Amino acid sequence: MHLDCYQYLAKNDYYDYEFVSDGPKGKIRKAVRFTKVRDGNPGFYNLGFGDIDEISDTINDQVVTDNGDRDKVLATVALTVMDFTNIHGSHYIIAQGSSPSRTRLYQIGISRLWNEISADFDVFGFADNHWQAFQHNVNYEAFLVKRK
Repeated sequence: MHLDCYQYLAKNDYYDYEFVSDGPKGKIRKAVRFTKVRDGNPGFYNLGFGDIDEISDTINDQVVTDNGDRDKVLATVALTVMDFTNIHGSHYIIAQGSSPSRTRLYQIGISRLWNEISADFDVFGFADNHWQAFQHNVNYEAFLVKRK
């Protein structure tokens, strides 16, 4: 994928990633964390994403930063998925926003980056109580990707 993104730092054996969003609201530390939710081959990992709380050094997935760089941030998150699967293998990655509006934002990001994402990943959406191949203009509750 060749996307405009932020430089990121991989930590914790490539399960955690950090980068800095740079926009009108300043420099804001962001984090992506991959957490195993089911063993197997392939396994299933949850993708957690948010701002780093400077006091507790934890990920806050509730805050709305609105730093004017949404597409660059989402592209960076997408590239961490690529990096994670390069290192750890072709596992399923589950992503769901912390609110319906955030999940919708992820869906918009997937749609905007569809050509780049679909070249390397199979993408599924959860709707009507089942997983289905991702389609544009369908509202999903969560997303599942797997490296081709």
